Amino acid sequence: MTTQTILPVNAEALKALSASKQEPAWLTESRLESLELAGQLELPKLEKQRIEKWAINSYGQFKEGASLASLDDLPEHVAKLVAGSREGGLVIQRNSGAVHASLSPELAAKGVIFTDLQTAVREHADLVKPYLHQAVKRDEHSMAALHAALWNGGVFLYVPKNVEVDAPLQAIFLVDDAEATFAPHVLVVAEANSQVTYVDNYVSDSLSAPITHNGAVEVFVKNGAKVRYATVHQLAEGATDVTFRRAVIDNDASIEWIVGEMNDGDTASDTMSILKGNGSTSDAKVIAVGSGSQKINYTTQAKHFGKSSASQMITRAVMREEAQAIINGITKIEKGATKADGQQTERVLMLSPKARGDANPILLIDEDDVTAGHAASVGQVNQEQIHYLMSRGISRRVAESLIIYGFLAPVVSEIPLEGLRDQLQGLVERKLGQ
Repeated sequence: MTTQTILPVNAEALKALSASKQEPAWLTESRLESLELAGQLELPKLEKQRIEKWAINSYGQFKEGASLASLDDLPEHVAKLVAGSREGGLVIQRNSGAVHASLSPELAAKGVIFTDLQTAVREHADLVKPYLHQAVKRDEHSMAALHAALWNGGVFLYVPKNVEVDAPLQAIFLVDDAEATFAPHVLVVAEANSQVTYVDNYVSDSLSAPITHNGAVEVFVKNGAKVRYATVHQLAEGATDVTFRRAVIDNDASIEWIVGEMNDGDTASDTMSILKGNGSTSDAKVIAVGSGSQKINYTTQAKHFGKSSASQMITRAVMREEAQAIINGITKIEKGATKADGQQTERVLMLSPKARGDANPILLIDEDDVTAGHAASVGQVNQEQIHYLMSRGISRRVAESLIIYGFLAPVVSEIPLEGLRDQLQGLVERKLGQ
């Protein structure tokens, strides 16, 4: 059965919007072609879940945000997130457009580009055009096509050959208007032997109406380059968050994903590493806490094409109240990817009899000379551990907290910014009602 996609804009309105933003002709054409595709393709297929039953059609309208006169004008909870990033590089999007973009003169002098993608398509088209929509393909499904038609704001990060960026570069994606289209696109290109850490936060205030975030991330890691990508999503209950992340990794290059899924609304994400090059590596760590009646579907994938490529995937999810989580890990080793090594672990901890968790480890191996393994578990808090801690004078509430934090520690401890780690710890405590 084919599900009809409801298009939130027609071709004429989209063409007019593109013209009003002074976008190049190639981008306008790309948007229009993508909109046509969106009306023809089916919705993405989620494992054991029907996304068509979710609130995925609340796109609103494009609303240009006013540039910030000063970072001091940011809401207090957002200002705390950027306190340590004012000297390196910082991009802030509010609703449909960027309101701030800055980069240190030292990094700019080295050829680093860090700005909103909307600006980059005008000023750096020669660097953007070859990569845009090449990792998250427009024809994957209707939501990918619709994102390609409607994306706004976003981030473009370009690191030249042999340049190492020591301090993390940060972006904030803030939505506080439920009537505004919110669809940032992140594009990262790390040239050969470069190194960079990028961190972003998706944040919302309480929303007056439902909103759909349809986001995409594309990362291209060239020969010998290293990219660390950390992201935390903390959108309010009224937001449905659907995000597709893809990284293409060349010879002897590496990607490290650190993903904190702390939304209060229904959430689906698909994070894939395409290990194209020989000796390429991918390390993905995902932490999630579900509460209320949330429905959560997380997929982490590694596709091995290169010889001696290696992937590691670790997902930790804690579900409370009536939250439901489906956690998928997919390791695919293609024919010819000899000496590849793919490992994955998915673990779900349930804190309530009504909470549900489903861990699905999948290995697809088309080559004999490889190493691959998986582990998965779904269960309640270990009562023996609680009783042991209580016998040492610790209250039940504190004992449960210690076990939960120990369960999540393999991911939390890897967050590259101390402020972000503290923020994530606070989000875990909030979602656990502590």
